[in-house]
Amino acid sequence: MLAIEYFEVECPEPLGAEYYKQITNDVLLDHNLLKVIRKLHVFIDPKVPVFVAVGTLKKLTTVVRVRDFANVNPLEGKMTLVISDETYLAPMLRIFWQRFGKDHVEQPDRFTVILYDVPADPREIEEIVVGDPSESLFKDLIYAFRCVAPEGFRVRSEFFTTEKFSFVASENTLSEDISPLIREKFALMGETP
Repeated sequence: MLAIEYFEVECPEPLGAEYYKQITNDVLLDHNLLKVIRKLHVFIDPKVPVFVAVGTLKKLTTVVRVRDFANVNPLEGKMTLVISDETYLAPMLRIFWQRFGKDHVEQPDRFTVILYDVPADPREIEEIVVGDPSESLFKDLIYAFRCVAPEGFRVRSEFFTTEKFSFVASENTLSEDISPLIREKFALMGETP
C-alpha cells in the first residue's frame, strides 16, 4: 500500500506506465521518500523524448534539537549529555566546538558528551538546533528522479520549494518554456505549480 495520496504515471504505452510506476515506487521507497511526498504525477513520452515528475510534499518535520536525541544532566561545573541516537552526534559536536571551544567539550564514549564550564544553562543546550531534515530532502529527491528517469535523459530542469517540486529530463535540449507542460501535470493532481 502506498503512503502517497495521489500517485499516477502517465505514458502513451500502458505497459510502460505500469513498469515506471513500479520503478518509481521502488526508488522512492529505497530512498525513504514515500513518507514525504503527498502527491506525485509522472509523465513519460519516449517519442518526444521527455520525462516529467511533479508533486507536492507533506509538511516537513521540524528541525532537530539536542533535546530530541539527548538528555542533559547538569552537575557542578559540567553538563553530561546522554545520547540516545547517534544520527546527529557529529553535527552537535561541531556546533559545541564552535560555540564553546574544543577544550570545553569531551566525548568519553559514543553515547556521552560532557560540557565543562560553558556559559549556557541546560535548557539553552536542549534547544540548540543541530539538524534540518529539509536540507537534504531536495538533494535526495533530485537523485531519486535521476534514477527513475530513462537512461540517457541527462538534460534536466528542476524546481523545488518546501511544498512542491518539478523535475523534467530529456535526451534533447529542453524547450525554453516547459512551464505549460508542468502546469498541465500539476492540474491533473488538482494543484497549481
